[in-house]
Amino acid sequence: MKIFMVFCFLFVNFTPHLLSETSQHTSPKQVAIVIDDFGNDMKGTEEILSLPIPLTVAVMPFMSTTKKDAEIAHQKGHEVILHLPMEPLHGKKSWLGPGAITSDLSNEEVRERVTKAIEDVPHAVGMNNHMGSKITADPRIMRIILEVCQEKGLYYLDSKTTGKSVVEKLATELGVPYLENEMFFDEQYTINHIVRQANILLNRIENDTEIIAIGHVGIAGEKTASVLKQYVPKVLEKAKPVTLSELFIHPEDVTNFQ
Repeated sequence: MKIFMVFCFLFVNFTPHLLSETSQHTSPKQVAIVIDDFGNDMKGTEEILSLPIPLTVAVMPFMSTTKKDAEIAHQKGHEVILHLPMEPLHGKKSWLGPGAITSDLSNEEVRERVTKAIEDVPHAVGMNNHMGSKITADPRIMRIILEVCQEKGLYYLDSKTTGKSVVEKLATELGVPYLENEMFFDEQYTINHIVRQANILLNRIENDTEIIAIGHVGIAGEKTASVLKQYVPKVLEKAKPVTLSELFIHPEDVTNFQ
């Protein structure tokens, strides 16, 4: 997993309880579970937000329950990020929802849409892409998106919907903290597939110290919630579930800033 570390930036954004939990943790194994597609009263929302581990909750802007979902997630101690809709290589733009970033926008329009989307999601400390295989490979548009992240103090999670993403290059150049998704739980909407992915995650913990995995509310939301609930004890035996922000900093770094 690739992580760009800017300790001063993230220290400002950490909440006290996250610092405390990180500083008390001694195991090197960390797993960050991100759940996408909140904001539109999707199936599995309540079940996912009630899971007994810290999650990173990616909320779409300008939707019917955008603010409600972000507020509840924050109240339950989860981390909130903006799930910014971006044009894919294949598929209809109408699937993206309002305020989407598309390749026909001018620089000014991209900047305006990104800024408004950030403002629409309470408590957002980062962002990732919803779809976006076309946009995350577009240097012009991704530079603007990452510049806004830099200005607003947000990190960026590359969902890795394309192998041609330019996020790593541009984020490194601009000094924007970034991470990369390593696996999806539920790109197939069956219990068998989600269980198989959960088992792959457990096996990867044996070899990796830090893992990021993405699931979704919506069509598979209730199934994803059910499987994750069953697998929480198994994950806790091997690693500490964390939010994305906690992957940027280690206990000794917290001590150095106190």
